[in-house]
Amino acid sequence: MNQRTIVYAVLGLALIALPFFYREPYPLHIIILILIWSFAYTSWSMMGRFGLVSLGHGGFMGIGAYVTALMWNHLGVSPWVGIPVALVSAGALALVVAYPCFRFRITGHYFVLVTLALSGIVLQVITATRDYTGGSLGYTPERTKGNHILALQFDDKTTWYLIALGVWAAGIVIWHMVDRSMARYALEAISEDEDAAAAAGVNVTFEKLRITVISALMTALAGALYCQYQMFISPDTVSGIAVSLQMVFAVVVGGIYVALGPTVGAIITIALAEGLRIGFGTKAVGWDNLVYGVLLVLFIIFLPKGILGSLIERFTARR
Repeated sequence: MNQRTIVYAVLGLALIALPFFYREPYPLHIIILILIWSFAYTSWSMMGRFGLVSLGHGGFMGIGAYVTALMWNHLGVSPWVGIPVALVSAGALALVVAYPCFRFRITGHYFVLVTLALSGIVLQVITATRDYTGGSLGYTPERTKGNHILALQFDDKTTWYLIALGVWAAGIVIWHMVDRSMARYALEAISEDEDAAAAAGVNVTFEKLRITVISALMTALAGALYCQYQMFISPDTVSGIAVSLQMVFAVVVGGIYVALGPTVGAIITIALAEGLRIGFGTKAVGWDNLVYGVLLVLFIIFLPKGILGSLIERFTARR
């Protein structure tokens, strides 16, 4: 075992042991939110780092959350079944939207506009079907008493922390698997020049579709877990353009080309949202989106590699 492996093992054990030694509910709640949103942000960075800028991931997250909750409330289907159905639904939608775009070379800002429309359509569908989804008032899955594995509902923070930690770690592993695979070089070649990549033998449409579907599935899973943990969802919190922009902000600020960059972004976004909520209450509703926009412009101009990416670059340069 090399030194890096030992450090990772120690950090992993420390993270697993944390809720057994530190049981304060509110800090654990914040950490769980950070882990869930980090997984969602990591899923967006899977596409964004290769130039596939999507503003439709709020739609995928909304599908994951609402399909799981609706199947549980109206059909009595366990989330253990509802979540896979939600993932299939999100993956199918990603294929339906992305295939024509990639097949007919709809790229750049045109692709961004298509995904922006997707996010808006999902938001409008959720709002319009208020008889089933609760509309803009939000939606609450039916609760069970105590811990219920079949319903994927747990009263204690420790269980949810371990679930969120496992999902977050899985997201980091998937990120590294893509980073160390041949798909990375194919996607980098595509982002530089699609014609040259195709001439070199890269199946451009397939590679872009594959990473898009993987990203959509991960985002839908994040939405489903967020729903089961919070036991309340609304169109503004799990779907729509605002959620998509939040993902872009977090990844750019944390570092789009670093595996832990989205996690750093999640820490900043959750800390900002909680700080505004505690400090200003209802007076600060919507302020976080304003701050996101201003900081996003500043980071793109002055720190394009994000906080973690810039720190790693400087440390590497010194060495």
